[in-house]
Amino acid sequence: MSYDFIRTLTQDVKTNIGKVIVGKEDVIDLLLIGLITSGHVLLEDVPGTGKTMLAKSFAKSLSLDFKRIQFTPDLLPSDLSGIHFYDQKRNDFVFRAGPLFTNLLLADEINRATPRTQSSLLECMEERQVSIDGETKTLDRPFMVIATQNPVEHQGTFPLPEAQLDRFLFKVRMGYPSQDEGMALLKRFKSEDPLARLEAIAGSAEIEAAQRAYATVPIHDDVLRYLLQLVERTRGREDVAIGVSPRGSQALLRAAQVHAVLKGRDFVAPDDVKAMAKPVMCHRLSLRGMARGAQGEAERIIEDIIKGTEVPAEAGLTVG
Repeated sequence: MSYDFIRTLTQDVKTNIGKVIVGKEDVIDLLLIGLITSGHVLLEDVPGTGKTMLAKSFAKSLSLDFKRIQFTPDLLPSDLSGIHFYDQKRNDFVFRAGPLFTNLLLADEINRATPRTQSSLLECMEERQVSIDGETKTLDRPFMVIATQNPVEHQGTFPLPEAQLDRFLFKVRMGYPSQDEGMALLKRFKSEDPLARLEAIAGSAEIEAAQRAYATVPIHDDVLRYLLQLVERTRGREDVAIGVSPRGSQALLRAAQVHAVLKGRDFVAPDDVKAMAKPVMCHRLSLRGMARGAQGEAERIIEDIIKGTEVPAEAGLTVG
């Protein structure tokens, strides 16, 4: 099976986003992998690093329904899902859908909302459905949540619980731009906002075709066993309280399949697994003691696991 159309789709979207965002190609790749795998992405960094701008540029490049929610401490779960209200003209209760009923949802500063409101996303992120007043409503497909959050050390933030973090395919740090990127950014936004002129270049049909196709990318049993070894070695370590869950191992497999396609391969190689290991697994680790919540320490642990795990030989790995 040819996966060229997936590579063309992702490259076109990256080029379009590049009209607004300077650099950040690795982050854009992760957003695209999230979209194709029906996964969700958590963007974390200090305010002003372009998290919301990137999410908006990504959404405008796709002709999908898009909604944005600004999370605040007083936001209620019903503000997301919607409510039943009494319509006097109809003499009956009518459902008014909330912003969850969309294709792309930008949950801005998600960790400024209370845990109760954060948890209201659990069902829709995992099962693509919402339960309201005892009635289950199915969400449209594709459905993707792009959430932004400030570092947990900032005032007025509520750390996301482990169950919530496990629903995100990736957790990504934006990082500050380099000096050259900063100069290009200042020049680009000096006289106009390029986001206002951005047009959609892909629709739901192309995205759904990519979502169906990527799952057929073959992976050799030796590479699959290597992937499982990386996941299993996050469990039982003295510095890790909770290792990567089975949901995390499935996420790593899906991400590696799409990464292989983006790198021009029609099979999953060990390098694809290694490339996706940090963004998939770091936020799923619950660390002990002083290291708890430290992104850098989680990355060091994953690096140690990768270095200490034997990589399967390349010979014969092209067979699914």
